[in-house]
Amino acid sequence: MKRVPIIATGLMLAMTAASLAAEARATSVATNGGSATSTSVAIGNGRSDAYAGATNGGRAVANSTATGLGIGAARSTSVAVADHGLALSNSNATARGSWWGGAIAESQSVAATVGGVALSDSNAYSEGSLGGLAESLSHSTATSFHGIAISDSAAVSRGWLGGRAVSTSDSLADAYGGIAHSQVRAISDGSVYGSATSDGVGVAVSGPYRTARADVRAVGVAHRSARAATRLSAVEIRR
Repeated sequence: MKRVPIIATGLMLAMTAASLAAEARATSVATNGGSATSTSVAIGNGRSDAYAGATNGGRAVANSTATGLGIGAARSTSVAVADHGLALSNSNATARGSWWGGAIAESQSVAATVGGVALSDSNAYSEGSLGGLAESLSHSTATSFHGIAISDSAAVSRGWLGGRAVSTSDSLADAYGGIAHSQVRAISDGSVYGSATSDGVGVAVSGPYRTARADVRAVGVAHRSARAATRLSAVEIRR
């Protein structure tokens, strides 16, 4: 029972705060089998947080979206926690930078249940041009105690005209005594003397005689005198 609040709280505190122009936050809580929905959207250099919680077989849905413009800093966090119910979390971050500026998009999604279904999805996209930096970080975690945990994370970065693209994506699905599925995609694209780096990590953990699957894909693309590097790892654990 203590696994869910510990994991959810720890991951929320793990994200570093940024000084951004736009900021939005939403929180929703439902009890006794109710439904809680939380949606938060931030435009500008944005920062968005959405939290939802439900108890006694309830449904918790959290959605967060942040978009960074100009200097391109964006951050989005979404957390959904349900007790013997459904926890659905989705987070998206988009950042664009140009003229030697930086674009950093960081997205984190956490879904946690006890004896229920946890679905987590996170996406981060950044684009930098004219010598700028495009960095995308996406983190997705789904955990369910004796239930189903499905986690999906994707990070995409593109750097043009001497720009640098860095993508980092990790996905964790932990279903103790249940079914776990993790999917990761990290894609970096650099062109015209730019550089592209892609990094992906996927972990799926389940109980004995259960299903644990981790799908990881890391792609580094280089065009016209650019450089590319990739690194990936996939871990499947049945305990």
